[in-house]
Amino acid sequence: MELPSTTLTKAVEALSTLPGVGKRSALRFALHLLKQPSSEVLQLSDAIQRLTTDVHYCHICHSISDSDTCPICSSPKRVQSIVCVVENIQDVMAIENTQQYRGLYHVLGGIISPIDGVGIGDLNIESLMQRIKQQIPSPVEEVILALPTTMEGDTTSFYLNRQLQPLGVKVTTIARGIAIGDNLEYADEITLGRSIVHRIPFAE
Repeated sequence: MELPSTTLTKAVEALSTLPGVGKRSALRFALHLLKQPSSEVLQLSDAIQRLTTDVHYCHICHSISDSDTCPICSSPKRVQSIVCVVENIQDVMAIENTQQYRGLYHVLGGIISPIDGVGIGDLNIESLMQRIKQQIPSPVEEVILALPTTMEGDTTSFYLNRQLQPLGVKVTTIARGIAIGDNLEYADEITLGRSIVHRIPFAE
């Protein structure tokens, strides 16, 4: 794509690295920004830059936060004895939007997928085990496996169940109200909420 400006070309190349953004969409975004007041563009630039400096990952659950401990882990109103294991931060947001769950979370940061080069060591599994063994931030009685109903998600659930059983915690999984092959972030809130409320014991 030949552009009349080197600066514009670099902006388009940078924007096209975003997920789901092709060169044409990137060019449309760049041209839109050119029409905006410089103060608004600088405000956008500052907000993006702050993502790398001011956003942290919770040292307990690995969700995002403005501090070392996220608001959910630090809230005395949450049920400390239940931990819901999810694939990513979007899943935390999806479950929170149902307003049906009051426990804590643990974000794996992905699921086991050899095809994509994602192995056990690439996920936040060891910190989950240490969290339960060391009873951080408090004793855990139940672990809910709320992972995608895909082959990779089920493989991850099977592995986690095997690792968790010796620790003496109750392992459950969300009810299969979520369609096979769907990700949690795309499920409607009613279906996702019912899946959490009507969770069942995990069975291999």
